[in-house]
Amino acid sequence: MTVTPIPTADLYDRHREALDLCTAPLRRTGGRAVFAGPVRTLSSHEDNALLRELVNTPGEGAVLVVDGGGSPRTALVGDLIAGAARRNGRVGLIINGSVRDSVALGELDLGIKALGTIPRKSGKTGAGTVDEPVTFGEVTFRPGDTVYADDDGVAVLPAGSATA
Repeated sequence: MTVTPIPTADLYDRHREALDLCTAPLRRTGGRAVFAGPVRTLSSHEDNALLRELVNTPGEGAVLVVDGGGSPRTALVGDLIAGAARRNGRVGLIINGSVRDSVALGELDLGIKALGTIPRKSGKTGAGTVDEPVTFGEVTFRPGDTVYADDDGVAVLPAGSATA
């Protein structure tokens, strides 16, 4: 599903309180500044084996929202995972956690927002859940919602709301 990106400030002006705004201090680390798409979710703390598996499946224009519990200790995404996400049709990644390979991520045509960077790799046990609601930054991201992201922030239009 292709979703046309809309500046989050304009989206807020149209929808006001029907729009959920993420308050987590996410910063752009990917090469694409503005992105939007249907939400897919993954939850995993300091482990990216399940994430690696998921990004190697068809992305269909989705934004993958990853709840890493806000951990600054290990990177959930690096250039290999982000590259696979892009090659397989995802338009963005929103990470409640850290990333690595920031120079390479900045050159990728993929929207990526994360809390920070760290060079340490994550675990590889495969722990986590996919397509269950995740909550961070005062927003619950649910599969099927639509997320919009730019340098002003991250906004979520819940499924069933009026279109953007």
